[in-house]
Amino acid sequence: MKLLYLTDTHIRASSPQNRTDDFVETLKNKFQEVNAIVEREGVDAILHGGDFFDIPSPSLAVCADFIALMKGAGVPIYGIAGNHDVFGHNPDTLPRTMLGFMDRIGIVKLIHPGDPLYLEKNGFKVQVTGQHYHYDLDRRDPRLDYVIDEVNADIGIHLVHGMLMDRAFIEGVAHTRFDQILDTKAHLTLCGHNHMGWPEVKHEGKIFYNPGGFVRLSNHPADAGRTPQVLLLDMTSGELVLKKIKLTTAPPGDECLDRSKNEEAAFTQQRLADFVQGIKAAGDYKVIDIGAIIDEIASRDGLQPDVREEAMKRIAAAQERLSTGESAS
Repeated sequence: MKLLYLTDTHIRASSPQNRTDDFVETLKNKFQEVNAIVEREGVDAILHGGDFFDIPSPSLAVCADFIALMKGAGVPIYGIAGNHDVFGHNPDTLPRTMLGFMDRIGIVKLIHPGDPLYLEKNGFKVQVTGQHYHYDLDRRDPRLDYVIDEVNADIGIHLVHGMLMDRAFIEGVAHTRFDQILDTKAHLTLCGHNHMGWPEVKHEGKIFYNPGGFVRLSNHPADAGRTPQVLLLDMTSGELVLKKIKLTTAPPGDECLDRSKNEEAAFTQQRLADFVQGIKAAGDYKVIDIGAIIDEIASRDGLQPDVREEAMKRIAAAQERLSTGESAS
């Protein structure tokens, strides 16, 4: 069996402020290259690590070409939801999103927590589990999201759209280190969310890895210096072998990213540009890391967990109403 993993495609209608090329056309070329890889390598299915879209409810005009490209792969696509795929970082809103719609009509099959997917070929069985992004991810006990207690197959693969890292990250940024989840039974834990990615880590036969995002949305030097890639999971020998495939349709960073500012200014500009571009793309609202803001307020004022949860639900509902032009009151 062969599977192809990719993550953070961020399908959108326009180019981010930091891109100097036609981002949408480049993205289409990448999807076409993925389809060619699927055919060339004899891939049986595609796994997606989340953030299919840049906003939860993009227009049908934006999605039509990309849905056609996904169908053109000719193999099933399985995946999980990222923070950009849902309203208010709440996966309960999936049924009212474009990704949820694609799941309903069979373009994509979502892998929900507690409901493993089993793939079998020639007597070889693979278990794929998944964890959508939610507002407590990387803030609560990591075992709840990253650790798989049982694998009933030859190989167990776990997908999480979370900030799993190979080392300690920036203080104040919610994240999980791989060494906090070493007792997982999954043979391979794959993550997205952090577009930069990091080198694979192996520990006692287990692999933890984030190959990086399918797209580059910022002009940060680390993003500009990398080439987006996909990951081939080759199990034809009965063992799991990872093959990294760099995308030839991804232009070099100096050809598609605006690097006119120095590193510090570029990072500041990235945060501002992401915010502004999000407002432009989404209309009247922006899906921000509202969970972090509520966490800070809850901690400062001693709010009970049920109060925090209710606040998140109401914010998600308000964002959803705004996206459809309804009153948020």
